[in-house]
Amino acid sequence: MRLKDKAVLVTGAAQGLGLAIARRFGLEGAIVFLGDLQEEQGRAAAAELVSRGARAWFIRLDVADEESWKAALAELIDRAGKLDVLVNNAGINIRRPIEEMSVENLDRMLAVNVRGPFLGIKHALPLMRRNGGGSIINMGSVCSLIGHKFTPEAYTLVKGALSQLTRSVDVRYAKDNIRANVLCPSTVETPLVQEMMKDPERRRERVGEVPLGRLAAMEDVAAAALYLASDEAAFINGVAFPVDGGVTAW
Repeated sequence: MRLKDKAVLVTGAAQGLGLAIARRFGLEGAIVFLGDLQEEQGRAAAAELVSRGARAWFIRLDVADEESWKAALAELIDRAGKLDVLVNNAGINIRRPIEEMSVENLDRMLAVNVRGPFLGIKHALPLMRRNGGGSIINMGSVCSLIGHKFTPEAYTLVKGALSQLTRSVDVRYAKDNIRANVLCPSTVETPLVQEMMKDPERRRERVGEVPLGRLAAMEDVAAAALYLASDEAAFINGVAFPVDGGVTAW
C-alpha cells in the first residue's frame, strides 16, 4: 500500500473530485480525513470508505475560516496523532466574465480558493515539521498555467495565485522535508461538469482542446495526487503538474 498509515486531510471531500481522491488514498492504506461543510454528505462519504475497508472520518471544515481550520486539525491530531499529507481541493467557480463579476463574488472566490489553502498550509506546516516532513498538494488547474478562453478571468486569477503560493512554500519549507506541489487538471468529468456538458456544443469545445480527445476522469487526477502524496515522489517539489491530456502542450 503506497500510503500505509499516512494521515491525510482532503478538503472539499464530501463529493466529486475530493471524494475520488479520498477514496483512492483510503484504499492505499491512508488514514483519511474528509473535510467539508456538507456534513450529511461528508459523513455518508466517510462511511462508504469505511465499508470498503478504509480508515476514514468526516471533519466539518469551512476552509475560509481560520478558527475552523484550527478545530479541524486539532480533531485530526486527536485521532491520528500526526499529519502527513494535506490536499487543498476545496474550491468554487462563480462563472461570470470580468465585466460582470461583482466585488462580492470575487471576494468569495478569493476566500475559498486562495485564503482557504493559505490558512490550511499555515496551520499544517508546524504539524508536518513536528512529524519530520510532509506533502502539500494544492488543486490548481490548467488555468494556473495558461489563459483559458472558456474560463472566466476570476478563476484564472485564483488558480494562478495558488500556483505561486505553492512555489513560495516549496522554497521556504523544503529544508523541513515538506514538499508542496500543485496539480493542474484540465476539465474533469465530475458530476457538476457532466451537468454543464449536457450542452453538446460546450462538450465539443472542451473535448476539442484536448490532444488525447477526452475529458479528464476523476481517477486520472486522483492517481496523480496519489503519486505526489507517496514516498515515490520524495524528490518532486515545487512542480505544477499538468493532468490535462496535453492541453498545455499546444
